[in-house]
Amino acid sequence: MLFADLVAASARVAATRSRLAKLRELAQCLQALAPDEIEIGVLWLAGETRQGKIGVGYSVLQPSAQVAPAVPATLTLRDVDDVLTLLQGMRGAGSAARRKSILGDLLGRATADEQSFLLRLLVGELRQGALAGLMVDAIAEAAKLPVADVRRASMYSGHVGGLAHVALTQGLAGLERFRIEVLSPIAPMLAQTATDVADALEQLSSDVAFEWKVDGARVQVHKAGDEVRVYTRSLNDVTAAVPEVVEAVRTIDARQIVLDGETVALDATGRPLPFQVTMRRFGRKLDVDALRAELPLHVYFFDCLLLDEESLADRPARERFAAMERVLPESIRIPRLATRDVDVATDFYDRALASGHEGVMAKSLDSAYEAGSRGASWLKIKHVHTLDLVVLAAEWGSGRRKGWLSNLHLGARDPASGGFVMLGKTFKGLTDAMLEWQTKEFLARETHRDSYTVHVRPEMVVEIAFNDIQASSQYEGGYALRFARVKAYRPDKPVEQADTIEEIRRIYTAQGPLYDPAASPSPN
Repeated sequence: MLFADLVAASARVAATRSRLAKLRELAQCLQALAPDEIEIGVLWLAGETRQGKIGVGYSVLQPSAQVAPAVPATLTLRDVDDVLTLLQGMRGAGSAARRKSILGDLLGRATADEQSFLLRLLVGELRQGALAGLMVDAIAEAAKLPVADVRRASMYSGHVGGLAHVALTQGLAGLERFRIEVLSPIAPMLAQTATDVADALEQLSSDVAFEWKVDGARVQVHKAGDEVRVYTRSLNDVTAAVPEVVEAVRTIDARQIVLDGETVALDATGRPLPFQVTMRRFGRKLDVDALRAELPLHVYFFDCLLLDEESLADRPARERFAAMERVLPESIRIPRLATRDVDVATDFYDRALASGHEGVMAKSLDSAYEAGSRGASWLKIKHVHTLDLVVLAAEWGSGRRKGWLSNLHLGARDPASGGFVMLGKTFKGLTDAMLEWQTKEFLARETHRDSYTVHVRPEMVVEIAFNDIQASSQYEGGYALRFARVKAYRPDKPVEQADTIEEIRRIYTAQGPLYDPAASPSPN
């Protein structure tokens, strides 16, 4: 396929907000790909590359972007992919100059539209609405396969490009090979939000289990014989940093097991320490023994996805929980209570808060584990409302904050466009240490600026506490957060797991239209 054809398809996807229209354009493009182009094309349409980071930053891209475009279009997908592979492999003295020369040559062979697409692709700013969930459905449409089967396989493929290649070349028989495997981490299931216990019970019609919501670091732990590996929610291997977790799982009487849980630092009385304190155990330079003595970790497991040779991820939660209870000691199982009684559940919630935790989770006992999805069968109920949002820009501070980037521009993910919808700004809750840290991090991600605002690549997730959501004509999404303040940065959460504008709408609808933007003061 000509590169120009894929670029044109991407533009058509970006030009419509209709999910069906996006799906149709993507499926048609996938069907036109040759077998050796499928992985390349699918990843590019999803805003990724096979090579990942290739060492090409703005210092290389800015001068290269001035190259005059070519006419007519001659580049193929393989032509461009081969150059990206070459750039990825360049190391050592003089490599920056060689990268600049090779990239300039490639852009010189590209049309204006191809140049724009490629530059945005390389810096991670290709926002066209072809997100993972939509791409999975487009793969099913292109391959003429049941959507449910492709979605199930996508939970365990770990790579949308590889999934597409198998679906389009091998069909259903090929998809059968995608299943949970020990020592191969999968994306964690995420939760939606309920305003309180009664709201959760109203949303979940089946039997419900409530469990403590621990504000720690999400961990997925795999045991195969004597080998234990611990992965973060971003699927990074952190086994060496958490020996307490390894030791707790190594003693479990199971040949193979995959567990989902949270690990948290506790104080001398057994109460949880703040999230930022727990995250000190996951720093880049660690003296594990010293940190272990200072900040011992405890792990709470709440789900079991595989036990011995049996995959449990597709089984109802009641079966997964029962399997976990058979092999895990109570000390490392999350406290849990199954009930549909509002008063009983509320008392359990109150006891979780009294123990120092954030609140509770409510989970349907009939639900499967939806890896990588923000499933409607898991609901979080917290004492303080919070959202995981993405920093889009920051304004220079004044007065005591002069010289630091302070006021954050906050955005929610917009699955329809593939971009972000701004919900407001805040500078509240930022300590001097956070101001110093975020200024350095933002400047390293700068894309452009004006006299008082630095715009950044949308790579940093921040947990924002707020009172309510109000309707607002000030921001494009139509909503704004009231009394927003920074609770913590979440380096453990990738941008793809940030909250969406749909979640904002759902919370707003649940609380009722309490605020009229014409009558209310600005939320900032």
